[in-house]
Amino acid sequence: MANLVIVESPAKANTIKGYLGTNYKVIASKGHIRDLPKSTLGIDVENNFEPHYINIRGKGDVIKELKREAKNASKIYLATDPDREGEAISWHIANQLGIPSDKACRVTFNEITQTAVKEAIKNPRKINEDLVNSQQARRVLDRLVGFKLSEVLWKNLKSGLSGGRVQSVAARIVTEREEEIRAFVPQEYWTIEASLANSDGENVNVKFFGDKKGKIKLNDEASALKVEESIRSGEFKVSEVKHAVKYKQPAPPFTTSTLQQEASKQLGYQSQRIMKVAQELYDGLDLGPQYGGVQGLITYMRTDSIRVSTVAQESCAEFIKEKYGEEFLPVSARSYKSNASAQDAHEAIRPSNVYITPKSIRKMLSGEQYRLYKLIWERFIASQMAAAVLDTVSVEIFNSGYLFKTGGYVIKSKGYLTIYDYVSDDAQDPETEELNLASLPNIKTNEILSPVLVKKQQHFTEPPARYTEASLIKFLEENGIGRPSTYAPIISIIISREYVKRDGKSLVATPLGEITTNFMRKHFPEIIDYEFTASMEDKLDSIENRENTVTGVISEFYTKFEAELEDVSKNDNKVEINIPAEESDVLCDRCGARMIYKNGRFGKFLACPNYPECKCTKAIDKNGKVAEQETTAQLAGFKCEACGGDMVIRNGRYGSFYACQNYPTCTFTKQKVTETGVLCPKCNSKVLARHGKGRMLFYSCEKYPECDFSTWDMPLAEKCPDCGAMLYYRKSRKSVICKEKSCTYKRDEEMTVIE
Repeated sequence: MANLVIVESPAKANTIKGYLGTNYKVIASKGHIRDLPKSTLGIDVENNFEPHYINIRGKGDVIKELKREAKNASKIYLATDPDREGEAISWHIANQLGIPSDKACRVTFNEITQTAVKEAIKNPRKINEDLVNSQQARRVLDRLVGFKLSEVLWKNLKSGLSGGRVQSVAARIVTEREEEIRAFVPQEYWTIEASLANSDGENVNVKFFGDKKGKIKLNDEASALKVEESIRSGEFKVSEVKHAVKYKQPAPPFTTSTLQQEASKQLGYQSQRIMKVAQELYDGLDLGPQYGGVQGLITYMRTDSIRVSTVAQESCAEFIKEKYGEEFLPVSARSYKSNASAQDAHEAIRPSNVYITPKSIRKMLSGEQYRLYKLIWERFIASQMAAAVLDTVSVEIFNSGYLFKTGGYVIKSKGYLTIYDYVSDDAQDPETEELNLASLPNIKTNEILSPVLVKKQQHFTEPPARYTEASLIKFLEENGIGRPSTYAPIISIIISREYVKRDGKSLVATPLGEITTNFMRKHFPEIIDYEFTASMEDKLDSIENRENTVTGVISEFYTKFEAELEDVSKNDNKVEINIPAEESDVLCDRCGARMIYKNGRFGKFLACPNYPECKCTKAIDKNGKVAEQETTAQLAGFKCEACGGDMVIRNGRYGSFYACQNYPTCTFTKQKVTETGVLCPKCNSKVLARHGKGRMLFYSCEKYPECDFSTWDMPLAEKCPDCGAMLYYRKSRKSVICKEKSCTYKRDEEMTVIE
């Protein structure tokens, strides 16, 4: 009997199969197999908030396969992802398969390499109940908040709205930035710059700073004019020339947050896309025989740690020494300290094998896989390299008591900049940030510089920039809101719920988002309070460390939350929502009005604002543009009964139908039918296949409704061998049956249904 290894994703299963050999069978659960029910709360509030889990719809076949394979396995290993969510998935699978909680069946690996996988299989452990409890507490808490809040929002604002413990906070962040922008009052300020020449005729550009006491702000033209007049009558004298050597240190390897921020800025990817591609790199890709087939390229991509294992450091140091030379190595191996709030459960995101360079496997990767792997690989290699050495010079110049400054630098030794020269927020060195990447002309202390040009200029302060996905993720991380695995889903939810929309790379609060946020601020201030949300994350973390219990954390929160819910329900807090329709640039084909965006059960579409007088609509694609219509349609082979034009075959929500080619001038349509070749058992006319509502196919006599013969099952020309009546094919059961009440004839068979 083979050993059974259960993982989450089929891609990961394919990778691990190649490592373990024929004694192991690897199958995928395809994520969670159980969850709280969608339509009900699913939590017994009166019984210590006990969750009621059910099998997820559509996972029946997966669960059957898991049970079947488990029954035939000599040993079962649960190898889901190495985080709380993965631990919970293993716990649910163990319950379904009847694996005792104290049995060592859980294996984890931070990277999917042959060494890591085999080592994990050798050292299974018990399922960590503390991790499961922490995840379960988060799930229960999010369900309580989401379910109860949504009920309130439906009642008081608009049906279909949803609230959430973290998503509501994210919507508030974007909304408040929009309010800041609207409330912003530009402030005037002035700058003075001068171009000065030294004795050799070489020019240097300097900026006004202030005086000996410190920085002076020029808030109006009069202040700027006063300085300008003074320096025009004075002389520019160099008071200090300061040379220094500065060391620019590399940024640490990526965490989930910094990867999403950097990939968003450098590659222009959205957070969901980043995590999808990162998952593919982690699960493994076929690199061909040169690299041993399928390989996992990066370590686990959901982490808040910047820690790196000693083995990985040593391997990277050896690579740098071979590839670039020993001078590119730091004096001692670099180690990075994670934030105090980090769980530090896994290493930083890094390549599983630094010798698999992006260039060497470019042909085996898709474009986005290559670009993201290159970013991760370069960042990690750079993080283990020597600092860049900069020769800097800063100059102070006085004129009439006013101080002007300039500075520059040249790179003496590139160090890590040889491989990673992206400008990153967390890689910025404040000491060299304002210096120019250029050498200055030879300037000496006490030298008098000649003015070539003095220019004063008016400016106005700019409002704060709207959040991008990168800056929002950074804000969430810095304020302890959410965790690495939740950043992408949070942004996805607030956009899909239309509380926030994308405007290029910016995130903008919608009118609906602002109304919902204002309602939440008034009635549920604690739910969307930054500090409260961050402290709740800490409490959920404390369950993992056995410092708190699931019941204790949830009951403490729910007592206050329930009181707020009661207060809202006592009073009439209904808010009238009048959101102006979003106009498009598309004109209605029938009446010429500018069409507006609407939401339907199948997503967004364009509709005429003059509905119901004009019912013209247009489909739009995922980019909000009008979907391309068929330029040619298949001719039906007969003429329109209304105008004599050609009839063509069109596709509608209920299937194919016939329509006049002169639409919209002529609106004549006719249901499309298909001959079955079977005669009606009642009147001996033809039986036709027709489309009914909801895409259901039914069969009826061509003289219907005069002849009332109709059936959902496909009639066959074949007669029943037992009673001679008509046979029918039942698609749902994949069987041929006789519908005579007294006949029990039936046989299993799969047939092609006439469409």
